[in-house]
Amino acid sequence: MRPDRANLWRRQITKAYDSIRKGLEDALAHAKGEKTGARVHQIDVPEPDVTAIRTRSGLSQAEFARSIGVAVGTVRGWEQGRRRPEGPARVLLALIEKRPSIVQEELRAG
Repeated sequence: MRPDRANLWRRQITKAYDSIRKGLEDALAHAKGEKTGARVHQIDVPEPDVTAIRTRSGLSQAEFARSIGVAVGTVRGWEQGRRRPEGPARVLLALIEKRPSIVQEELRAG
């Protein structure tokens, strides 16, 4: 590699390293609760009424569980109040509540 290209390459690598290091330092500071200037976006997803959502879909517990990719025991637990849907499952249920056919439509489209 020619010396001028080698220097350019070294500067680019150093710049990339510095950027990555700064990002990681900011992430660690943010995780510790320090002010970093990071933008935090939080979306509140309401507690879903799983029984009502499933009933409106017209599916049995087993069919509903299969349609969203969870175990039937998970759906039963949600409906009986022994467990609560969290994270992606909660978001998916909120989407289904707004548009019951969304899962079938989107999976057919792909």
